[in-house]
Amino acid sequence: MRDLDISKSIKLVRHQDPNYDTKYLYKRGMLDFYQSIQSKDVFGNCEYLISFLGYEQSKAIYIGAYKVIAKSTFNKSLANVPPDYPYMEVFEQPLFHYEFEKIDLLNDLVDRLVIDWGSSTRAWFQWLKKDNPKRVVEILPAGYVKEFPGFEDMIITFDELQTIVNSPDPNRIWHTMLSSVAGVYLITDMTDGNQYVGSASGKLGIMGRWRSYAETKHGGNIKLMTLLQVEPERYKNFQYSILRTLPKSLTQTEVVSFEQKYKQKLGSRAFGLNGN
Repeated sequence: MRDLDISKSIKLVRHQDPNYDTKYLYKRGMLDFYQSIQSKDVFGNCEYLISFLGYEQSKAIYIGAYKVIAKSTFNKSLANVPPDYPYMEVFEQPLFHYEFEKIDLLNDLVDRLVIDWGSSTRAWFQWLKKDNPKRVVEILPAGYVKEFPGFEDMIITFDELQTIVNSPDPNRIWHTMLSSVAGVYLITDMTDGNQYVGSASGKLGIMGRWRSYAETKHGGNIKLMTLLQVEPERYKNFQYSILRTLPKSLTQTEVVSFEQKYKQKLGSRAFGLNGN
């Protein structure tokens, strides 16, 4: 691997666990902490880690490399636990704590280099071996988010939405599909579960409406604006999905009538973020 002394003891790590949303932790900048605490001494006998996130099927996408500096017994009162860390229950068991130093390695390929981890995805850490290298599957274009999953299965974070909007070339399928339909969409504040139901119509469809969220974070919605005035970083917890697609030939009035029905079904006026 480029710029790496493979004579060192190096472990490859693929973070994917049904009990922990590692993609969420990565997007929120908490994965380094998650990686630093382990129930078993899995990193005590290596000098470096090369870390990946579980990707499609048995693939893994590169997220960074680390030098192992020290190992100790985890002490919650002394550790720098992220204030919003969602898995506090893990501290109820004895843990090893590792100190890592992030190193400059393949920085231009972070979030882009995809390898085939192999058939044994349960083996989430493996030794890097010169005689058994991992196969590079692809190098994603800079700014690529992920494959468009279809309207019904589409759930994206604010960071993903902003990247899709700001990087149209690598995410052109997203732009094409979201511009092709009008519809009713849902914004969920993952902090407390409150929801906002909105609709999009006109020439640019859903993409045209969502672009305003990527640019302003609130899209001009009163309750979202008020929320962000109190907590300016709250938008980082917003999640976007589509409740129903509609033909762009419908008038704005017709689209809004569908929007009103979903507001009623979900109770987003009485209990959520809709003001009308």
